[in-house]
Amino acid sequence: MDHVSAFDEPLKKLLGGATAKVMAEHLDLHTVGDLLHHYPRRYEERGRLTALTELPLDEHVTVVAQVADARIMMFNNGRGKRLEVTLTDGSGRLQLVFFGHGVHKPHKELLPGRRAMFAGKASVFNRKMQLAHPTYQLLDAQDEDEATEAVDAFAGQLLPIYPACKQLDSWRIAKAVDTVLPSAQDAVDPLPATLRDGRGFVPLPEALLKIHRPRTRADVEAAKERLRWDEAFVLQVALARRRYADTQLPAVARRSVPGGLLDAFDAKLPFTLTEGQHKVTAEIFGDLATEHPMHRLLQGEVGSGKTMVALRAMLTVVDAGGQAAMLAPTEVLAQQHHRSVTEMMGELAEGGMLGGSDRGTKVVLLTGSMGVPARRRALLDLVTGEAGIVIGTHALIEDKVQFHDLGLVVVDEQHRFGVEQRDALRSKGKQPPHLLVMTATPIPRTVAMTVFGDLETSVLDQLPAGRSPIASHVVPAKDKPHFLDRAWERVREEVENGHQAYVVCPRIGDDADEAAEKKKGKKEAAPGDGAEKRPPLAVLEIAEQLRKGPLAGLRVEVLHGRMHPDDKDDVMRRFAAGRADVLVATTVIEVGVNVPNATAMVIMDADRFGVSQLHQLRGRVGRGSAPGLCLLVSEAHEASPARARLSAVAATLDGFELSRIDLEQRREGDVLGQAQSGVRSSLRVLSVIDDEEVIAAAREEAVRVVADDPALERLPELRTALDALLDKDREEYLDKG
Repeated sequence: MDHVSAFDEPLKKLLGGATAKVMAEHLDLHTVGDLLHHYPRRYEERGRLTALTELPLDEHVTVVAQVADARIMMFNNGRGKRLEVTLTDGSGRLQLVFFGHGVHKPHKELLPGRRAMFAGKASVFNRKMQLAHPTYQLLDAQDEDEATEAVDAFAGQLLPIYPACKQLDSWRIAKAVDTVLPSAQDAVDPLPATLRDGRGFVPLPEALLKIHRPRTRADVEAAKERLRWDEAFVLQVALARRRYADTQLPAVARRSVPGGLLDAFDAKLPFTLTEGQHKVTAEIFGDLATEHPMHRLLQGEVGSGKTMVALRAMLTVVDAGGQAAMLAPTEVLAQQHHRSVTEMMGELAEGGMLGGSDRGTKVVLLTGSMGVPARRRALLDLVTGEAGIVIGTHALIEDKVQFHDLGLVVVDEQHRFGVEQRDALRSKGKQPPHLLVMTATPIPRTVAMTVFGDLETSVLDQLPAGRSPIASHVVPAKDKPHFLDRAWERVREEVENGHQAYVVCPRIGDDADEAAEKKKGKKEAAPGDGAEKRPPLAVLEIAEQLRKGPLAGLRVEVLHGRMHPDDKDDVMRRFAAGRADVLVATTVIEVGVNVPNATAMVIMDADRFGVSQLHQLRGRVGRGSAPGLCLLVSEAHEASPARARLSAVAATLDGFELSRIDLEQRREGDVLGQAQSGVRSSLRVLSVIDDEEVIAAAREEAVRVVADDPALERLPELRTALDALLDKDREEYLDKG
């Protein structure tokens, strides 16, 4: 049998239609290869019991335990009956319940003293942990004669516990794996032999056998070490090939010209650049001066001066005769960038206009909602080259937009910038433009190497001088309501001292999103956080309450995504000019809003936001000389994971530290899953958190292999593995970098 086809064999041929259908629909497993790469999540030692005291709520769990007692209870005047079984494992007790006709079989089988493996969803009933109607598999031999040898064979064995779903228990998956395991012999080994031998890895068929049916913990480790490398290496080769292909593209080198726009701009800067800004600028200018397109990721904290670095790169390109475009994810942000760039440049942004500098250029804005005349004028300025800098949304990539000579594209906020967009932009330059992607979300190095692996990375980690420290505190609104009253007093105090404040809410409010939010609100609240009972707090309602209550007499304005762009702009302008005291807003203020006079922020229902989002929001205060204050209001109770998250945010201002905490709290599948599709299914044993060394080493090896053999002609097995990784959705993911 051809080795490729054994892995490509559809599961329904081997397992029967019903099982195959559940695997396809609920676990996204379609072929023998998919199932062989569906690794156990953990292993139970049959001799040892799972701690019943540590069951996660509302998750599908598998436990091994002993029946302590079992009794039938009557209810409904004897018309209904239920079986209650108490399990024990030495650490704790767990209740099982079976109802109605489902009680006969377990009543006969689950006798005190019996041991079994149980699977179900852990919930709380009458303040006790319970599994309702679990499926189970008895673990003791039925026949006394077999008992002793069966128990011996049993106790030493590792039971694989697979990621399961309600429709398919772990042990049914284990049975299916047994059926396809012989095909592991046909696994194509993607690692080059020299690499495999050099690092002493077990062959792939052996690794697959050992991860599914280990005899010892050492088997599991050997298998994981090997499979981790496969994942990291194949992914890094894919990325290295993309980087290599990019270096083969031609681009116009853009070198800085003395005495041009950049020098004029630097001369009027009221402050000196930080050491970090100098270092990163040198990396970017170096890339711009080469004849291959730059592909660089610039990451830095909110307020670390990324925009300044990007603007200086744009001015260099204009000096060199090209044009630069900056893409923002939303119209509001595009308008804000346009405003801050024209303010920073002053008369240099008014090239060709009265009072403009003769060295200046034109900076135009291009968004979807612009009126026809303004749009026509902007397009004309671009095609003639009159405008050296254009700032806009994705409207910039449309067919109608033509550039005179596009030299640099700056993409703001991880706009997952797909390959089709890159191609569309490439066709706008005489040659592919240089690309700089900026993000204010600190990304741990390993995630940068996987999610943004086709970009070179620059990091700005110093805050510019003049930024003030921000104090953050958690306000437990439920346990200590007077803390919330004090929070509003603090806001009043800031306003009395001539400053301004933000109040952030998770939701806009009014009927339109009420129904949707009610549904979502129920789902989102973490169990036991006391938040299930109501939808998240809304901007419109909170603004109303504040105007009437604790902030009566202050000028309270609202800002949210459903407002007309002109109204949004109007509110922002008033707030920036100090004509409003308090801005009650959704996360539209998360990026790009710059009001140095705003010193306080109150985040309502803070537990509804992610760690990095809270960090982003907090970065809006303390931008001037006065210290900032951020109050995280939450009804989550003290022991909940939600509160732990908030305390972590309050405890540190270091975004990289927080992004690591964030990673550890969400499973890494989420991190990557949010960043793109497709890779989720390809990272199974590789942990983006713990395997930094593996990822870094795999990246080095991958670069070496690709430099030596870009088309992988001498490594057909690696090519096969790449094709498997890069089926459609993953190809797309890699293209989004």
